[in-house]
Amino acid sequence: MACREAQELRAIIEGERLTPCFQPIVDVGRQRVHGYEALIRGPEGTWLQSPLTLFDVAMRTGLLVDLDLMCRRLAIAAFARLGLPGRLFLNVMPSTIVDRDFREGLTLGYLHEQGLAPNRVVIELTEHVPIQDYALMRQAVAHYRDMGFQVALDDLGAGHSSLRHWAELRPDFVKLDRHFIAGIDREPGKREFLRSILDVARSLGCQLIAEGVETIEEYRCLWELDRSLSLLQGYYFARPSLNPPREIETFLRIGAPLRQEKVRSARVILKPLMPITPQWAVLDLADHFRADPDLRCVAVVEAGRPLGVIRRNAFLTLFTNPYSHALFAKRQVRELIDPRVPIALVETPLSALSQQLTDSRDMPQEDFVIVDAQGDYLGMGNIVDLLREITAIQVRQARHANPLTGLPGNLLINETLSEWLEAGVAFTAVYCDLDNFKAYNDAYGYARGDRVITALAQLLDQQAGQNDFLGHVGGDDFMLLLAGERWERRCHAILEAFSDMAPGFYDAEDRRGGGVWVKSRQGRLTHYPFVSLSLAARPVGDGRGHDPLTIAAELSELKQQAKRQAGNSLFVERRQHAHG
Repeated sequence: MACREAQELRAIIEGERLTPCFQPIVDVGRQRVHGYEALIRGPEGTWLQSPLTLFDVAMRTGLLVDLDLMCRRLAIAAFARLGLPGRLFLNVMPSTIVDRDFREGLTLGYLHEQGLAPNRVVIELTEHVPIQDYALMRQAVAHYRDMGFQVALDDLGAGHSSLRHWAELRPDFVKLDRHFIAGIDREPGKREFLRSILDVARSLGCQLIAEGVETIEEYRCLWELDRSLSLLQGYYFARPSLNPPREIETFLRIGAPLRQEKVRSARVILKPLMPITPQWAVLDLADHFRADPDLRCVAVVEAGRPLGVIRRNAFLTLFTNPYSHALFAKRQVRELIDPRVPIALVETPLSALSQQLTDSRDMPQEDFVIVDAQGDYLGMGNIVDLLREITAIQVRQARHANPLTGLPGNLLINETLSEWLEAGVAFTAVYCDLDNFKAYNDAYGYARGDRVITALAQLLDQQAGQNDFLGHVGGDDFMLLLAGERWERRCHAILEAFSDMAPGFYDAEDRRGGGVWVKSRQGRLTHYPFVSLSLAARPVGDGRGHDPLTIAAELSELKQQAKRQAGNSLFVERRQHAHG
């Protein structure tokens, strides 16, 4: 039997009848794909199609190293052929690392064949048998790092001695076994465990990757638990496939962007540096660079259109021998143009520009060209200036965000409201407030109350469109600025959704009773129905001539009108539209 299994598996390996699939690892903080884990499948329709069976047979028949190396070679080739962005996470058996690959550098050879750089590859140590020799293993891992690879530890919390692996090998990434992720939104013990693991990861300078995220509730719980836990993987985002998605459609919106960010474009980092023409003499350009030591890069432009750039360091290396002057005496810069330069439209938002540069693989990115809508040269931009601007926006947003929900707080709400009013666009300001919430807090405590507020924030966030704004005034009060004409329908959708979810905040006995019994300030036991939502809406046809304080005062008055109505209600300019 074992002999037949070995023959069949050897034939599969020699015939390369293995299929690599890829599953995205997503960065939910940056809302993009971070990389892909390569997973292998045996021949379709055979008993060796399952990877578990495949590797189990390989271990029994002594073919584990051969199978592992073949999987690695095929995965690298498929990743390069598909042109996938980000990093490639390669599953590697520790026994293989200390065997042929360590001695012969096979993985590096596979990468060179496909034109992939080692810094785009993460060696993911997948444990099927215990590590016997930690000294040799540490030496092998150090060898990989010296070549430019990063290292990940797979399935923390499963296997033989994964905590010891972590301590001994100090990986760059640790993947948390899906057992600890499944149902984490319903199991406080798993959340406490994850908080502890995150503390360890931070102390060791290691990034945690949560595997097995299958539901939106698990995703939300992980993101709310700790915003530094941003690398997630699982069926919720995408299943393993032969041609995996480059973009993910199921990200949660992380707070509405500030309206002012939309105008912070490439224009704010534009430097109108003088370009040169292709006819410039090479020696004139040499003088130009020597006269300005801070000039790192110059654009070559013809008829207004950028042809490429000439970078200072590469250019000046041409003049390192005594014959250079004579060699270039009669030559023009057209022969030296480097066309590999990112080109950005001047009105490109900074966040989109950052994504564009990140996606520009194998292209020097320190400097880039900025053009107008017609494609004509305006000047240069620099990656350091871009990062500085984006960081300033993020720091400011974080500083003024509500700590419970992460949504923009009062300062940013007022600023955004002012900008919308000044812009003179039509919109509707909606104030959102919970009824009977104090009674709920008294009955269940502030921790349960915070969960209600968080759930409401997520509901409002889901209903807000891409051009809308959502802010958290404080407590159970929120502000929505809704663009467009269909705002009333969306308000009713919010009320319907909250009406459906409100009973779920209560224990079974209180659900049956339709609310909670709480002692009033006078000491009388009083029944309070389920929490409900009051919306006060103030349509603004043309904001010019209004100020935020006036709008806020009107909304406060409208809110009191709405709260006088029982149940979930929408109050619009003194006209009441009840719902539920």
